[in-house]
Amino acid sequence: MTPFGARLRALREQRGVKLADLASAVQVSSAYLSALEHGRRGRPSAGLVHQVNEFFGLIWDDAEELSRLARLSHPRVTLDTAGLSPEATEFANRLAATIRKLPPETIARLADALDAPP
Repeated sequence: MTPFGARLRALREQRGVKLADLASAVQVSSAYLSALEHGRRGRPSAGLVHQVNEFFGLIWDDAEELSRLARLSHPRVTLDTAGLSPEATEFANRLAATIRKLPPETIARLADALDAPP
């Protein structure tokens, strides 16, 4: 599941909106929305994010947060380490090989390290 997919599902559940009803309102298929929610499709377009924001009446910080999550929701990431140190390349490859096995608390610690000032 992607960050956008998780938030979209949470919004639907909080507001009692069926997948088919949201799909109809934003003029996409239920299968496409389901794939977005489950992380089987890439990040949604800015237009779709805008439509979802309008459907749920999200404004200001909530709308920006949904847009931010959409930008961070590509399920197949490509990382170019050309020109970086050998350690950076090794780290990227090790992370790619092991990310599915990492417990949530380890992922949270790595995310905290990325958010820390350099």
